[in-house]
Amino acid sequence: MNTNVWEAIDRLRAESREPLCAYLYDLAGIQAHVREMRRVMPEGTGLFYAIKANPDRRIIECLLPLVDGFEVASAGELLKVREVCESVRILFGGPGKKEAELELAIRHNVTYIHVESLLELRRIIRLAQGRSQPVRILLRINLRTAALPQTKIAMGGRPTPFGLDELLIEEAIGIIREEGQGAVRLCGFHFHSLSNNLRAELHAEMIELYLQKAEEWAERYNLDIEIVNAGGGFGVSYDAAPAFDWPLFTSLIAQSEARNRLAGVRLWFEPGRLIVAEHGYYAAEVIDIKAAHDQHFAVLRGGTHHNRLPASWGHNHPFVIMPADKWAYPFARPEVKHGKVTLVGELCTPKDRLHTDAEVECLRVGDLVIFEKSGAYCWTISHHDFLGHPHPEFYYLTEGNGHAYIDNTARPTGG
Repeated sequence: MNTNVWEAIDRLRAESREPLCAYLYDLAGIQAHVREMRRVMPEGTGLFYAIKANPDRRIIECLLPLVDGFEVASAGELLKVREVCESVRILFGGPGKKEAELELAIRHNVTYIHVESLLELRRIIRLAQGRSQPVRILLRINLRTAALPQTKIAMGGRPTPFGLDELLIEEAIGIIREEGQGAVRLCGFHFHSLSNNLRAELHAEMIELYLQKAEEWAERYNLDIEIVNAGGGFGVSYDAAPAFDWPLFTSLIAQSEARNRLAGVRLWFEPGRLIVAEHGYYAAEVIDIKAAHDQHFAVLRGGTHHNRLPASWGHNHPFVIMPADKWAYPFARPEVKHGKVTLVGELCTPKDRLHTDAEVECLRVGDLVIFEKSGAYCWTISHHDFLGHPHPEFYYLTEGNGHAYIDNTARPTGG
């Protein structure tokens, strides 16, 4: 955590009359991170932000001048991007696109639709009939291979509801040529096989396989492809495991033999978590500390209804403690010293845990627990209104004229 973030959260705590519960997004940090990501990317590659990781409008706005576009997976996400910019490139994915969503995507001039099934392909062709320009599509393929990296969540290389089975490629191309002439244009292939892979070498090997497959299909079916969209899945470590090495990954992509053979074909990536996770912070004040059956529990003003990621993924979320010296009561201040404590939320369920058996030097009621790496898949995947507790506040850290600024002029609405 950088000094600007620490000082900003300290200021928010000092100004809060109630126990603090807030998200802070470091927009300046996100922008600096993306600039560095782009600096090491090879020529002919593109960077798109998958907004499912965090669709906060302020994040979309801060990324707009830095990325090649945005990947969306619903009509709601599509409209969030279009509210920010009418012309930016949009990639439209997702396994359950309704006809109204496809119509909306075509009307809003998305750059490519990722086709997930033969039925979806036929729906797009039907909707695109009579248009002056064909609808541009990429076929999302679920490869038949055991060579993909193993991660906690997988969408390809096994039976899943995502994409077209590799065995259906010939049939899909036949439909495009026989039924979709003039209505759709096949521009390439989309792959997204896994989530949160931490191994840069394995990720590069996987993308080499994608490129080899695209090359093979282009030759076999006489295709003129322009894009291979290699999806996301770039991991963030929430424990002691090494972080994903983006510079190593991009250097391996630069050496790709298959990419060099596919001259003129652009290779696109659509990370979400890797872009924003490390620049979001969830701060929750300790409301109570109690012992039960020889275990200590710290109850926070907040919980998994605000940050469901640790419960969803079954991990202990990383955190730091911001001590508070003030204690306004005449009775003893509960604390845990040099011991283990489980960090729980305010919900009436034992599953409301953010970290189990954390080793702490000292944690007291009134201290602030700041959960790091809370910028992706935290707030928007959570059950916000369970038990009717107040939502957290949302703050944004920006920089200008050498100074850091906090504001909360925009906050998420709903999920």
